[in-house]
Formats: sequence, C-alpha cells, structure tokens
Amino acid sequence: MKDRSSRRRARRIAIGAAVAVALAAMNGPALYRFGSEKYHEYTINKPEYKAANGHWKILDFPEEFRQNTIHAALLRTGKVLMVAGSGNNQENFDNQQFDTRLWDPETNKVKKIDTPTDLFCSGHTQLGNGNLLIAGGTKRYEKLQGDVTKAGGLMVVHNENPDKPITIPAGTTFTGKTNGKTFVSKDPVVVERAKKVFDEETGRFLRNDPGLGRIYVEAAKSGAEHETGTQDNYVVEGLKGTDARNTYGMAEKLALDKKDFQGIKDSFEFDPIAEKYIQVDPMKEARWYPTLTTLTDGKVLSLSGLDEIGQLVPGKNEVYDPKTKGWEYTKGVRQFPTYPAVSLMQNGKLFYSGSNAGYGPADVGRDPGVWDLASNKFSKVPGLSDPKLMETSQTVLLPPAQDEKYMVIGGGGVGESKESSKKTRLVGLLADEPRFEDGPELEKGTRYPQASVLPDDTVLISGGSEDYRGRGASDILQARIYDAKDNSMERVADPLVGRNYHSGSVLLPDGRLMFFGSDPLYDDKANTKPGTFEQRVEIYTPPYLFRDERPSLSGGPKTIKLGGSATFTTRDSSTVKSARLMRPSASTHVTDIDQKSIALDVKKGEGSITVTVPKNRNLVQSGWYMLFVTDDRGTPSKAQWVRVP
Repeated sequence: MKDRSSRRRARRIAIGAAVAVALAAMNGPALYRFGSEKYHEYTINKPEYKAANGHWKILDFPEEFRQNTIHAALLRTGKVLMVAGSGNNQENFDNQQFDTRLWDPETNKVKKIDTPTDLFCSGHTQLGNGNLLIAGGTKRYEKLQGDVTKAGGLMVVHNENPDKPITIPAGTTFTGKTNGKTFVSKDPVVVERAKKVFDEETGRFLRNDPGLGRIYVEAAKSGAEHETGTQDNYVVEGLKGTDARNTYGMAEKLALDKKDFQGIKDSFEFDPIAEKYIQVDPMKEARWYPTLTTLTDGKVLSLSGLDEIGQLVPGKNEVYDPKTKGWEYTKGVRQFPTYPAVSLMQNGKLFYSGSNAGYGPADVGRDPGVWDLASNKFSKVPGLSDPKLMETSQTVLLPPAQDEKYMVIGGGGVGESKESSKKTRLVGLLADEPRFEDGPELEKGTRYPQASVLPDDTVLISGGSEDYRGRGASDILQARIYDAKDNSMERVADPLVGRNYHSGSVLLPDGRLMFFGSDPLYDDKANTKPGTFEQRVEIYTPPYLFRDERPSLSGGPKTIKLGGSATFTTRDSSTVKSARLMRPSASTHVTDIDQKSIALDVKKGEGSITVTVPKNRNLVQSGWYMLFVTDDRGTPSKAQWVRVP
C-alpha cells in the first residue's frame, strides 16, 4: 500500500511540475486562465493520471428527473433510491409536491416514484428483508423571526383523572386564567390518564401524577399584543364536568420568535421489488432529523429528532419491529442532538461518536461514549480533540469492521458557527479503555465531509465546506484516500462539484461512488445571492478501476448463514487476496450508520473461492450485502448480492 501511495504522490508531483512549466510559458491573465483550464482538462483525462488519482464525471439526468435530493440509499436490486420530499423548498411543501427518484446505475435510467408525504429530513436504514425503513419527516417548515405573525409555542396539557385518558381535538381554544389571552391548538393530542402513586413501604396512596400531552398553539389573532411573557394556567374550552375539573393547560412564553421545523410520526418501508412505499404503523413520537440504528435482533432504534412542536424529542427512544410493523418505547432514555451517529457494537452495546447534524442544546448529549441500552448506562470515551466542533462532522467505521475502529472527520461549531475543524480522530473500541487520538489532518477546517468505504479497505474523504452551509464560497473541492493499514492519507483527483449541507455519497455495486446534493446558504463569496440547490449527480471512479482488468466473481448461493460458507466461481482465484461483505449505504446529513465492510475468511480452489461469514450477529446484521473479492493489486470485482438471514 505504501508503494501505491508513493507512486501516486510521484505522479501528482510530476503532473504539477508539467502544469507549472506549461503555464509559465503563457502570456497574460486571460491566456493563462484559458491555458490552465485546457491543460487541466487534458491532464485529468490522461490514463496515467486516472490510474493514480481516479476520475470524476457529472451525470446528465434529463431535466424532468432532477430534484433536490436529500437522502439516498442503495437497494438490493442495485438501484439507488433518491429521496427529496419537498427538498427544503417551502413552495414545494405548500403545494404538497414530494419527490422520489429511482436511479439504475447500470442503465442510467431514472424513474419517478409516488411519494406519500414529506419525507424531507426523515431517518432511514436497511432492513433484514431487503426493504428500506423510512421514518419521520416534515410537518411544518421553520419560520424565522420577523416572518412569524401569530404568537405561539408549546402548551402542555395536564390530565389529573386516573380513570381515563382524554382527547383534545385540533382547533381547541385555551384561555389564560391570568393573562386572559386566547390560543388555539394546531393538532389533536391524546393525554394519558394520571398515574396513582403509592408509598412503597406502607402502600398508602400519596397522589396522582398527571398525564401530560404536548401540543403547539397559536394566538387566535396576529400581533405582538397577543404575546405572553410568563407562565400561566389555561382553561381548556369545550370540556364539561369531570373533564373540565381535571384538565388544564400550562405554557411558558408564547411569542413571535423563530419557530423551528416540526416532525411527523409517519413510517414506511420501501419495497425495492415492487418499487413503492408501503405504510406501516406510525412512531410514538414525531421526529424530524432522526437516526435509525439496527439492533442485535433486527429491530430498529429511532433516536432524537424535532417533534411536532419543533422541540428536541425529550429522550424518548423507540424501537421498530419488522415482524409486527409497530413501534414501542425503549427502557433506555437518553437525549441526543439530531441525526446522532449511533452504531451497534460487536458486544451489542451502542457507540455514539459525538457526530451529529445540528439541532439541540450545546450542553446536552454531545459527549461521545458507549451506551448500554438495556441498563441505560452511558460510559464516556475521552480524548476527543475539538470536542466543541463535532456538529456536521462525519463518522465512519473503518474497514475491516472486525477491528471496530472509528474515524471522526472534521465538523464545526454548534448552529451557524463559522468555526470548523481540520481534525480526524480515531478510536479503537476493542481496547480495554478506549480513547480518541488524532489521525492525519485535513488541509482545511471541514464541515459536511463525505466518507465512503471502498472494497479495497480504503476510505474516500471528499467535499464539505469551511463555513456553515458553504458561506463565503467556502466549498472544498478536494478528495483524499485514507488507508487505515498505515494511517496515511493521500490527495486524489479533485471533485468537479462543491458539496456542503444536504449532500451525501453511496458506494455502487461496480465499485464506483455516487455523490448527490448540496444546499448552500448563498451563491456568492459576498453572501448576497440566495443559494441554489445542487441537483447534479457526480460519479467518482477510483484508481483501482483504471487497471487492465478486475477479478471475476459469479455463481454461488444467494443466502449465506451466520458462520456459514459458500463457494463462488472466479477465474482469478490464484490472485484473490481478500473478500468483503459490504452493507449498502443509506446516507443523509453526514450520517450513514449502515455502511460497513466485513472481512471474510477465504479459501482458494481451482477456479473458485470459498468464503466464510463471521458468527457474530452484531457484526453481521441480517440483510442483503454486496460481496466483493479483491486481488493482490487492490482491484475489486463487481459485487455479488447475498443475503444473511
């Protein structure tokens, strides 16, 4: 690997010197720019340059199929599901225009998919049956201060009746007992019955703890005169008798300040064979920006997100059962910022790297650590550099997954901070006392970097921006290949398109990488022109695909059990060096919990190889995987799809 890195470095130096000589001979700035662009185009398309650095190409999607892609996932059919929902476009949301595209990398054909609701900023993960679980999305867009015309906020409804829950319909009026101001609920809410509390020793009844329901309310009329500044109790209009005596509202400040995005409870499975969304039971909590993480038993944990009133879900985590298609709360209660990078470990516990995509208090749930969901015990992992610059960082499980070593890349300050980090941080969770240490630095502080695991056990790190959402034209047109074996990082070909907020990457079955999205706040360095969403899709072809040929792989079973073996045909068995099971990506908001590369034992035969899958079901979760073999030059085969039941 060091030889390959040295060759790449030498070629880059030689090419750079040639460019410098050629440009020095040119006269005048205009001629210089023209010559520079032409020579650069010529250089990056030379075979020897591609073989050392790879190559980027922009796909030409017909205009009717372009969209603001926010999420993308590789399906077991080899096609890529590209989800926009409303695409961070208020007009699309108001018009109920929700988009999804299905792209076939083999044919480059694109298909429109009916999208049932606004899946913008949902969570997603691969299920054991090959479907993609999608949960949450957008109920209402944010309103900035100055655009809000009606005072509003959180109303907590109390039910002190231990005998029955109560339903408060949308449109219910609440009137303050002290301030006399009137507010109207925007959605229905079911308030659970009060809980009777008894003394544990004597059994004596102590009190009723009221059931609580949270809803968003707005003033009935516009204007600052309807704002409130202090807590008040509110009479719930329309209730009678016992219900009226036992039910009341409580609210703090109800004002004209900024209103955050609000989430939904809806959940769907996308069926890659039928190529359609199938609605399943809704979550217990509404979530916008949630993370979905597959657990040991194949159930899926849903974490964090903004709820239906635009507040961070208060530590209520829940689990989806693919068998029942329903959700249940977990006993483990812990609050994280939105889109937290939480991954299943080989011992069944959960690792939180500290990476997240944004919303949440600066002092809540930011520390990295190991979480035992069953006991709710959380053990912090020390040593993280730039700990206050973890928002919009990317976390990747380095290959092979058995080493359980993670890399955390870049990141920035909380919210719209200008600060960003050059750091990469490494942590090995198999150590007796895991601790972060720094890896190779990036050239620039980087928010929103994309990290993609490749079949040859390297990681491509690309894109991002120095400032929040690419402010100040700060997109970083650079890419690097990181080699975990020797902890080295080398520059490769530069991407053609800047990628910041709302961007992602997906490894394709042929070993190439797909890059999508980018949602800059502004389109100019002076930050005066509103940003334009990047709808172009770009493909990176790594250096390993510019060699004469790649190893073949065919035949074999479609199913391999945990601990089981399977034999595949290859004409290159003598040169095959390794085999990897790679879980397909489900990428969004610098979060891709699914991607991982698992090393398989390999036994060579005459014209065949036999691979053996590890027994640990926390390491090899049930589902569909891409099986790659790689030869002694680091060139991977095309993938074979196999299922681990």
